[in-house]
Formats: sequence, structure tokens, C-alpha cells
Amino acid sequence: QVQLVESGGGLVQVGGSLRLSCAASGRTASNYVMGWFRQAPGKEREFVAAISRSDGSTSYADSAKGRFTISRDNAKNTVYLQMNSLKPEDTAVYYCAFRRFGIVLTRQYDYWGQGTQVTVSS
Repeated sequence: QVQLVESGGGLVQVGGSLRLSCAASGRTASNYVMGWFRQAPGKEREFVAAISRSDGSTSYADSAKGRFTISRDNAKNTVYLQMNSLKPEDTAVYYCAFRRFGIVLTRQYDYWGQGTQVTVSS
């Protein structure tokens, strides 16, 4: 089992920044992919970004490119999502996800965090 604990959500004004964190614990394995998804009210959950533990390769949704940056700290089994130039349409619950032995292009994950709310006010 793998446990994921997210933090860093909150309320921010348009154009502001937030940094989300997700710490993985348990049977994480030496090679895994961690990603961020989000779900806005009335919408389906959508992919935001992913990163590989082994080589640091990344993948981004078009909506995140140029504004969001995913990074990792392997020693802490933690991934971060730096979100800049936030827009009202970024408002959603953001979920961290974990998959063993995957690649960053995967959209299938095995474990999910509880979610953290991000609200961008205008």
C-alpha cells in the first residue's frame, strides 16, 4: 500500500501562485511516477502533470504548460506542483496520484490522495 498526503492548497487571487506538495509513504518502490490531477465542480477529473522518479521526465496538460512546474525530491518521496499565473478556471480539487513502474505518459494510477482545494478568485 502507498499513502499520499497532499498539502498547499488554498485561496489565491488571479495571477497569484501556489505550491502543492504530495508526500508518498509505504511501499513506494524504486521506480514510480507521480502525477497531479484536478476536478472542478461538475466536470470530470483531468490530468495536470506527471513526473518520473527515476529520470525526472515530465508531462504536462496543455492548460498547465508554461504556468505550472512539477518537480520532485526523491529523498523525501515528495512531488511538488508550482502553479503560477493562476486563473479562475484553475479552481478545482487537486489530487496527487501514484503509480509503480509507469511512464509519465500514463494516465492510469494505482493510488490517490485525498485532494486539496485550490480556489482562484477574481
